[in-house]
Amino acid sequence: MEKALETRERIVEIVKQKGPVLPVHISKEIGSDILMASAHLAELTASKRLKISTIKVGGSPLYYLQGQEEMLQKFIGSMNDKEKKAFDLLSQSKILRDAEQEPVVRVALREIKDFAIPLNVTHNNNKEMFWKWYLANNEEAEGLIKQKLQILEKPIERKVEQETIKRQEEKPIQLTQKQTKEKTTKKYKPRDKEDNFLKDIMRFFEKNRINVISSEIIKRDSEIDFLVELPSVVGNLQYYCKARNKKKISDSDLSNAYVKGQFKKLPVIVLSPGELSSKAQEILAKELNNITFKKI
Repeated sequence: MEKALETRERIVEIVKQKGPVLPVHISKEIGSDILMASAHLAELTASKRLKISTIKVGGSPLYYLQGQEEMLQKFIGSMNDKEKKAFDLLSQSKILRDAEQEPVVRVALREIKDFAIPLNVTHNNNKEMFWKWYLANNEEAEGLIKQKLQILEKPIERKVEQETIKRQEEKPIQLTQKQTKEKTTKKYKPRDKEDNFLKDIMRFFEKNRINVISSEIIKRDSEIDFLVELPSVVGNLQYYCKARNKKKISDSDLSNAYVKGQFKKLPVIVLSPGELSSKAQEILAKELNNITFKKI
């Protein structure tokens, strides 16, 4: 036990001297195999003495100390082209408005978590997502967001990493770092009392011989996510399906569904009793691939 503690102290000193490291580097330094080195690094991460990166080099994350975040930029060569594009845009702009980005950039921003901090902004009862460059300070981010929202001389109430700044008098904007929550999907089981929208969806699936693998009701009688299988000449194909009970499907609705499909690495079907807006028709025809809209 005492030897293990000494080894971990040595690892911390190595990281202090060298900056972000891979398990293979530590294994060489301490004269151990990678498995044992990884175990020590996992213990140090669990005790919050070391941090672990999202970016991976050769399939392995980097381990580093608080304050060494800037050094992670040395490893952006392991990013793919889309992630590098998002990295460059954010590093130059410091703040990006999620809704203004093309779908591939929106997907990439969600992947480069070491460098892109998601912020939820509430203004005039509307919520928007912004992305902050990880090295940008809060005051700089506040000013840039105010510019994008065209707000002059209005205070902001901001909550980022448990830091809150409150000012009085005028109505504030709330800027909150987004907490990512894993949503578990459940196997679809018909219930005795289902909402009408869900019934319409299930009739559409039955008519088109579509098999439901799993479903998640985002908002009852309004929005449902499905994982489905469609028959084809080469066998059943999996799709991510977004069902929206709206009169008009916007370009934002399509983009959000596209982003989710990209995360799941699946083609997308959007179902709705409504029509596509003119802008949604345009983006579907010109910009989005592997996505299909069906009116039910």
